Amino acid sequence: MTEESVLLELIASRQEGILALVRSSGYPHLSNVLYTWDPGQRTARVSTTADRVKGRIARRDPHAALHVPGPHFWSYAVAEGDVEPSAVATAPGDPACRELLEVHSAFYGEIEDESEFFEQMIAARRLVLRLRVRRMYGLALERPPGG
Repeated sequence: MTEESVLLELIASRQEGILALVRSSGYPHLSNVLYTWDPGQRTARVSTTADRVKGRIARRDPHAALHVPGPHFWSYAVAEGDVEPSAVATAPGDPACRELLEVHSAFYGEIEDESEFFEQMIAARRLVLRLRVRRMYGLALERPPGG
């Protein structure tokens, strides 16, 4: 197995990571996030709101990295790429609401009341950030050094 395939496998096996974007000051903005992974598209999707810092940064500067921890400190993957924000959810069942339903269902299971879910997404001004991975790096040691 190539190193990249091991790193991709690590990303695919998790749903929790740290999303890093770059503030206009040049300093990083880091957020703990839940994400879904599409291996065919090499895309991680994150739900956020239009008014949160990560939502605002992604509209200004479409570059980001997702750090995904492995089973121990010396195992991790970083996926870098371009971020594409979806439209903000504005109407029940619109494409943004449908994508948010798909993402949230992956985290929390089937959403029983779609109408209530859509209203929550609209009220929160939610959207999806799509990180299309261009470059990967990391460390995929099976055991920690000395372990």
